[in-house]
Amino acid sequence: MNGHSSVDRALAERVRAAAEELNYSASPLARSLVLGKTNTIAVVVPDLENPSFHGVLHGLSRAAKRNGYHVMIADSEESPVEERILAVETRRRCDGLVLCAPRMAEAELDQLLDELKPVVLVNRDAQSTTTPVVAADYRTALGELLDLLRGYGHRSLVYLAGAPESVANARRLEAIRDFLDDHPDSFVEITPCGVSFADGYEACERVVGSAATGVVAFNDLVAMGLISALSEHDVAVPEQISVVGFDDIPLARYMTPPLTTASVPVTELGAHAWRRMWDLLNGRVPDHAILLRPRIQSRASTGPARLGGVQS
Repeated sequence: MNGHSSVDRALAERVRAAAEELNYSASPLARSLVLGKTNTIAVVVPDLENPSFHGVLHGLSRAAKRNGYHVMIADSEESPVEERILAVETRRRCDGLVLCAPRMAEAELDQLLDELKPVVLVNRDAQSTTTPVVAADYRTALGELLDLLRGYGHRSLVYLAGAPESVANARRLEAIRDFLDDHPDSFVEITPCGVSFADGYEACERVVGSAATGVVAFNDLVAMGLISALSEHDVAVPEQISVVGFDDIPLARYMTPPLTTASVPVTELGAHAWRRMWDLLNGRVPDHAILLRPRIQSRASTGPARLGGVQS
């Protein structure tokens, strides 16, 4: 049944014929106990409601399927404590673990990596030189979005920040600092917000009350929530205020107005994560760390700055 070459071919054919006649199929559970592997890996994500993670999962699961592996998914709901628990518990039930944008502190993550091996990190650096990393270049892309807004004449901006534990948020903040160092005539107000549509919606009054002519949202969901609330307040985008997102989730190009954003190659990230996991599962040294650069998608949510901001 396993296709071992040491078994006589005629005997093997008789066994397979009997199995087909009896409609027999091997038990995956029993097989995993005998072989010592489950042909399953787990992926822990911080928020399954965010479509950007769907793309990573799509690319990873399709690549894993080609090698006969299944993918188990766990959602930590943006909780670093829950993330650690899920990482340890799911790893006990599978052959390897992919941590997608983990939120736990760096010291805690580095301490945990040995226990979780084999493990691959997506959108998070590791002190461990043996832990493969695949990531998007958030810092460069955010800088390009800021440059785009500056090109439209925007000098007063609001950044709706993501989760404090998010490394992606830290990279965006680094890009903002770089931008301000290069352009001392510009101002960016950093406003705590979140990662969801509701977070962006609830930030509307703070945005309208500012003197900003442009808004940089942590991600597309936040940008969409904000634009929805701005519409209810009769604030026109981009005529009165420009808004940019980040990720380029599928709905970004179809909303009104279509959203200017940074298109992250999430499906490619997932596929690269699987290739490195496949190397680890087969005892090979995984390929080098990879940093994929998002592409800026300039759409109708951005335009020339209106002097004085929304309130003028």
